[in-house]
Amino acid sequence: MTATTTQSLTTTSPRPTWQRRALTGMCWLLAISFIAGAGAKFAPSGPYAEKFSDWGYPSWFRFVVGAGELVGAVLLLVPRRRLLGAVLLGVILVGAIVTHIVNQDPLSEAVMAPTCLALVSIVALASRDRA
Repeated sequence: MTATTTQSLTTTSPRPTWQRRALTGMCWLLAISFIAGAGAKFAPSGPYAEKFSDWGYPSWFRFVVGAGELVGAVLLLVPRRRLLGAVLLGVILVGAIVTHIVNQDPLSEAVMAPTCLALVSIVALASRDRA
């Protein structure tokens, strides 16, 4: 190792324990939420079979969204891949927000997507130094 490399390694301090635990807890809560949401999209007679058609999407598109949510949720649980999972889920959530706006859904149905987008954005910002 050169002197420059040694100096740069010693000047970066690790994140405090409470911040790492809070980030890990948030990732677990988000992952559980998205895994449950993906399961609802995979259900053959669930509410999303009808909702996607009402929103103007083909009914098979719910499987694509559900698979993306499932992959993103799993990536949130891997510390070195959290940023990738957060970005993937962020793209899905932006699509959900646009869908709710275009279809003029009531606020009670549309409030979850922006909330999750804010939380996923926090995870992405907190995880960017690890990427």
